[in-house]
Amino acid sequence: MPLAKALELAQEYDLDLVEVAATARPPVCKLMDYGKFKYESAMKAREARKNQAHTVIKEMKLRPKIDPHDYDTKKGHVVRFLKQGDKVKITIMFRGREQSRPELGFRLLQRLAEDVQDLGFIESNPKQDGRNMIMVLGPHKKKTEAMAEAREAQAARKAGRQPGTAPVDESAEEPAEEPAEA
Repeated sequence: MPLAKALELAQEYDLDLVEVAATARPPVCKLMDYGKFKYESAMKAREARKNQAHTVIKEMKLRPKIDPHDYDTKKGHVVRFLKQGDKVKITIMFRGREQSRPELGFRLLQRLAEDVQDLGFIESNPKQDGRNMIMVLGPHKKKTEAMAEAREAQAARKAGRQPGTAPVDESAEEPAEEPAEA
């Protein structure tokens, strides 16, 4: 179709004439609402970014002589990070004479890995790095799965019900009103 006729047709339907394939002979054009097209493509890109997972490495620092309650608190943080789908870098810091006993740090890291075994796995085994010993734990479930579960739980809390249960249809439960007796 000649260019002048295509432009006339676009004006008649109040649409835009958009060139789709410029390298083709003859060039290929399409009649469309370009503003709407741009808006929809921006919305698709935004939705894709929303579902995209960013790999985050959280860090937890410990000492070889850690109190049991402090250990439980730190372990709770590690559990929370793994449930959120993040990797966790655990660092044992040695000071003074503690450096001559790296097996204490190794045992502590192994104990922590066993305690969170159901949520994560050892991605990088414990390694001595100067005054520190480092181990990385990775989550079993992906970040996107964790994000989806968190969204579902939040929606359930908003609706006032427990996560994992189906919403209740209240209209079906109400009995019909009985006529009043005179």
